[in-house]
Amino acid sequence: MTELSFDDNGVDVVYEGTSFRLERELIEEATEKSYWDVTDHEVLRIVDPDPRLTGEPRQIGDLIEPRNR
Repeated sequence: MTELSFDDNGVDVVYEGTSFRLERELIEEATEKSYWDVTDHEVLRIVDPDPRLTGEPRQIGDLIEPRNR
Protein backbone atom coordinates (compact mmCIF):
# COMPACT_ATOMS: atom_id res chain seq x y z
CA MET A 1 0.00 0.00 0.00
CA THR A 2 1.20 3.50 -0.82
CA GLU A 3 0.77 6.28 1.75
CA LEU A 4 0.67 9.94 0.75
CA SER A 5 0.87 12.93 3.08
CA PHE A 6 0.27 16.29 1.41
CA ASP A 7 1.47 19.74 2.52
CA ASP A 8 1.97 23.13 0.86
CA ASN A 9 5.37 22.23 -0.60
CA GLY A 10 5.02 18.62 -1.69
CA VAL A 11 4.10 15.10 -0.73
CA ASP A 12 5.71 12.68 1.70
CA VAL A 13 5.40 9.17 0.28
CA VAL A 14 5.80 5.68 1.69
CA TYR A 15 5.95 3.18 -1.18
CA GLU A 16 6.73 -0.48 -0.59
CA GLY A 17 8.38 0.40 2.73
CA THR A 18 10.53 3.21 1.31
CA SER A 19 9.94 6.79 2.44
CA PHE A 20 10.71 9.74 0.19
CA ARG A 21 9.46 13.19 -0.73
CA LEU A 22 8.04 14.53 -3.98
CA GLU A 23 8.60 18.28 -4.11
CA ARG A 24 5.87 20.54 -5.42
CA GLU A 25 7.94 21.59 -8.47
CA LEU A 26 8.52 17.95 -9.48
CA ILE A 27 4.79 17.20 -9.28
CA GLU A 28 3.97 20.29 -11.35
CA GLU A 29 6.53 19.29 -13.99
CA ALA A 30 5.32 15.71 -14.15
CA THR A 31 1.65 16.64 -14.48
CA GLU A 32 2.03 19.97 -16.32
CA LYS A 33 -0.54 21.42 -13.88
CA SER A 34 -0.63 23.76 -10.93
CA TYR A 35 0.13 21.85 -7.72
CA TRP A 36 -3.30 22.77 -6.31
CA ASP A 37 -5.08 21.25 -9.33
CA VAL A 38 -3.25 17.91 -9.27
CA THR A 39 -5.27 15.02 -7.84
CA ASP A 40 -4.24 12.40 -5.34
CA HIS A 41 -4.75 9.78 -8.08
CA GLU A 42 -2.28 11.59 -10.35
CA VAL A 43 0.33 11.61 -7.57
CA LEU A 44 -0.24 7.87 -7.02
CA ARG A 45 0.39 7.28 -10.74
CA ILE A 46 3.72 9.11 -10.48
CA VAL A 47 4.80 6.80 -7.67
CA ASP A 48 3.22 3.46 -8.55
CA PRO A 49 3.05 2.09 -12.10
CA ASP A 50 -0.13 0.14 -11.27
CA PRO A 51 -1.85 1.89 -8.35
CA ARG A 52 -5.01 0.68 -6.64
CA LEU A 53 -7.24 3.69 -7.16
CA THR A 54 -10.30 3.87 -4.95
CA GLY A 55 -12.88 6.57 -4.53
CA GLU A 56 -13.11 9.79 -6.44
CA PRO A 57 -9.90 11.70 -7.23
CA ARG A 58 -9.43 14.77 -5.03
CA GLN A 59 -7.39 17.85 -5.86
CA ILE A 60 -4.50 18.72 -3.56
CA GLY A 61 -6.09 22.15 -3.10
CA ASP A 62 -9.10 20.41 -1.54
CA LEU A 63 -6.99 18.12 0.64
CA ILE A 64 -4.96 20.79 2.45
CA GLU A 65 -5.37 24.34 3.63
CA PRO A 66 -2.47 26.12 1.90
CA ARG A 67 -0.90 29.00 3.78
CA ASN A 68 0.64 30.74 0.79
CA ARG A 69 -1.71 30.18 -2.08
